[in-house]
Amino acid sequence: MPTQNSSARGSGSTATKNPPGNQTPNTPDINESEIARLKVDELRNRLRNRGVTDTADMHKDDLVKTLIKTLRDGPGRSGGSGPAGGGIRTGEHSSKSIRYSQEITSVDDEPERPGRSLVTTDHEVIRRWAEERKGVPTTVDGSEHDGHAGVLRFDFPANGREARLREISWEEWFRAFDERRLNFIYQEERSDGKQSNFFRLESPDREDG
Repeated sequence: MPTQNSSARGSGSTATKNPPGNQTPNTPDINESEIARLKVDELRNRLRNRGVTDTADMHKDDLVKTLIKTLRDGPGRSGGSGPAGGGIRTGEHSSKSIRYSQEITSVDDEPERPGRSLVTTDHEVIRRWAEERKGVPTTVDGSEHDGHAGVLRFDFPANGREARLREISWEEWFRAFDERRLNFIYQEERSDGKQSNFFRLESPDREDG
């Protein structure tokens, strides 16, 4: 009998920390059963509010999994924003550069060869790439509008500080990156194997990128 009572108390404690229907450990605020009951439009709306915009072709199961992932990871982390799995954004003005670039969806992906053109929307991939080169997130001073960051850049101290660039937080940088539906085109290495600082931000919704 004492063993049964102890088990019951332990079960009650677990239920308090993780409500029924929550299968994600240490996330008491995420009720997965409740999220699964949401309608498709509501799921897309909630994802849109968290910066995930490419959901038109996603089925309900994928919408549920993506919303749970963004809630768990939080903004600014891998999968926290942007298309599910760091996938590229497409649109009427998607460039040839996008089509011919290798898609990178996580920090575990590696270029097929030195000098390979790469593309991603994964926040952690972008942040790690910049930080490995001592790059800091910036905006071009004077390009801001409506209180939001303007033209997005990275400042690499090794190349000499650019006076026109103003440092901003990663959160602000990625918020503008997602709101404008940008893709990050870049290289890890040049064709000779040396580290490359090449990158370009491109929008599939604008002809001029």
